[in-house]
Amino acid sequence: MTGDKPAPLATGYARTFVEPIGVLPSGDTVTAYTLTNTNRVSLRVMNYGGIVMSVRTPDRDGTLADVVLGYDDLAGYLKSTPYFGAIVGRYANRIARGQFALDGVTYRLAANNGVNTLHGGLRGFDKVLWKAEPFDSLDRLGLVLTYLSRDGEEGYPGTLSATVTYTLTDRNEFIIDYSATTDKATPVNLTQHSYWNLAGDGSGTVLDQQVTIDADAFTPVDTTLIPTGVLQPVDGTPFDLRRPTAIGARIDEPDAQLKTARGYDHNFVLRRTGDGLVHAARAVDPKSGRTLDVFTTEPGMQFYTGNFLDGKITGKKGHVYGFRNGFCFETQHFPDSPNRSSFPSTILRPGTTYRSQTVITFGVDGPADQPRALSAGSKFFVGVETR
Repeated sequence: MTGDKPAPLATGYARTFVEPIGVLPSGDTVTAYTLTNTNRVSLRVMNYGGIVMSVRTPDRDGTLADVVLGYDDLAGYLKSTPYFGAIVGRYANRIARGQFALDGVTYRLAANNGVNTLHGGLRGFDKVLWKAEPFDSLDRLGLVLTYLSRDGEEGYPGTLSATVTYTLTDRNEFIIDYSATTDKATPVNLTQHSYWNLAGDGSGTVLDQQVTIDADAFTPVDTTLIPTGVLQPVDGTPFDLRRPTAIGARIDEPDAQLKTARGYDHNFVLRRTGDGLVHAARAVDPKSGRTLDVFTTEPGMQFYTGNFLDGKITGKKGHVYGFRNGFCFETQHFPDSPNRSSFPSTILRPGTTYRSQTVITFGVDGPADQPRALSAGSKFFVGVETR
């Protein structure tokens, strides 16, 4: 359908389409939910891994394209994939040496990323079947996803009851609400792991796409991509992305951090003065005009530039995903926080509730001499410059 020009949907249009798309080895049926707002912006999500299979949004001419990497069917996602579109947890990002100590007890996790644990372990939240319940009310529709992670699952303590709600509004906002409770103290750090290419899936590298990240510091890493514990100012480094910068502008500079990660794969310390949503990042594809803005309640965001895509994955419509063919904006607490008392805590205790929200807004800019501002009608844009 790439190339279709959207028209507003008629009143009464069925905005949620539900279809079974396959069966897991366990015998459980996997269901996909396609959510479409009145502007024909759409999300296709399945309850396996809470995976966002596609996001279709228009360019400056109104032409729709899918802007996330992934597969056409369930079979692709059942292979070993780089977390395309998934909910990742119980702990997003890395935990050093696959272990942490909590309340005097050392917990050992699977080392699935060299000597470290990455994104929850061997069978994290990206590889489980979530219960899903769609909803549709007024100017928003969405999906409530729930999962019960048992005590000891992947080595983590406590039975964790997790809920992730995906909401698509008629303001072209993709809202992700996370909540969780536990019966035993445990680290929790959830995020959404879509790979974006605003030129459209299969369009090649993202190096010409521009990003802005509202962060004055980042967390440098060691040779295994674990933070050293330092909060390093971005001033005078290739990590100063506080003004619109092409992803490829500095990515190959002779910087030790870039060489270690083969590009950007770092946590940025977001600029904030209190609780609530703050603007974290913006991405723009100059050619199509598509824009993406991220707001979050989290203290950090991992910016990853597809450095481990190597051309061995064939995705949607036969597209081969090569080096730096997509980028991720993973809102989060900092990596390895359970082992770093100086970082914001990720420990959830009984009687309290983990809550986090991230808002991704899709828009368009006109040609360079005729920029189009994003809508200022949403509460999420109050006081935010959409440069």
